[in-house]
Amino acid sequence: MPESLEDLVELLDLEKIDADLFRGRQPQTSAQRVFGGQVLGQALAAASRTVGEDRIVHSLHGYFLRPGDTSVPIEYHPELIRDGRSFSSRRVVATQRGKTIFYMSASFQVPEPGLDHADKMPDDLVPPEEAPTLASVFEAASGRKAEDWNKEWAALDVRLAGLTGRQFWIRASGKLADDQALHACVLAYASDLTLLGASLLPHGIIIGDRRIQPASIDHALWFHRPFRADEWLLYDQASPSASGARGFATGRLFSQDGRLVASVAQEGLIRPIGLELDDEEA
Repeated sequence: MPESLEDLVELLDLEKIDADLFRGRQPQTSAQRVFGGQVLGQALAAASRTVGEDRIVHSLHGYFLRPGDTSVPIEYHPELIRDGRSFSSRRVVATQRGKTIFYMSASFQVPEPGLDHADKMPDDLVPPEEAPTLASVFEAASGRKAEDWNKEWAALDVRLAGLTGRQFWIRASGKLADDQALHACVLAYASDLTLLGASLLPHGIIIGDRRIQPASIDHALWFHRPFRADEWLLYDQASPSASGARGFATGRLFSQDGRLVASVAQEGLIRPIGLELDDEEA
């Protein structure tokens, strides 16, 4: 994981190798595989570099096919599927050592007016200034020092917004440039951080539990309204189902003033390893 917001911004600033080829570097990390949010953010950065500045991403859908190797740069190949009057479609393939590890489809749109409605933001939340950091919550639950967790998430400020463990305040841990594409990439990165854990909560397990093998399988993100990733966003999460060693979770992201700015859906692996299941779960 990047050790600062500056490191994250550098990760998202891909090296252009050719007209349709970009290279993403790796952060210094002790992790055995690449964080899924990093691949999401870098793939979106590659796709964004191929569309006009008048077009803003409104959705992306990605599949994680192989674990990413943290010691090898990732190459991103954006394919120009279509450029229409209002929409542009891109497909991005991410590879390492000639093998596909991830692919993503993304759609961009020229902003235009239309009908407008949205869910309301949940209430009874702890304000972000008073909310405990996620690192302190995980320290209490896992025994691993908060400093260790903070180092992993240094690029982001994440705080627990409710007692259920399904709501978080989240923002970049510093100021970002006024670049809509960059803010979208940072949100894509952040959207993968806590979501899979929602499918473990009904079973009293946290995402760092060594009795579970977690991994993102697929991830979808819809951008509804303008936002800044360096301002507080409420990440409201739910898990409708877990079965077959997979957990399914959804999320809604609200600005602090109550606007619904994005929605997320993800299915991930939550394979039990040495975890005793009761008869109903087995």
